[in-house]
Amino acid sequence: MLDVFDIMIWVGAAMSLAGLFGLGWCIFRVLRAKRAKLSDDDLRKVLQGIVPINLGALMLSIFGLILVALGAYMG
Repeated sequence: MLDVFDIMIWVGAAMSLAGLFGLGWCIFRVLRAKRAKLSDDDLRKVLQGIVPINLGALMLSIFGLILVALGAYMG
């Protein structure tokens, strides 16, 4: 049976994986915007919309790794 620390590890791993998928999505969006040969202003608007998502995905991934580390250390 899983104890609380095993659950912390699995939840943290899922959070990290979700954050990595979010980072990959941001990379895909930026590459697609660059290939579209947008003007500087349009490209800046696209990038300004992606930056908060990128930071959120990075933070989610970091919190997931913290949960994994705490679960492994305490368990």
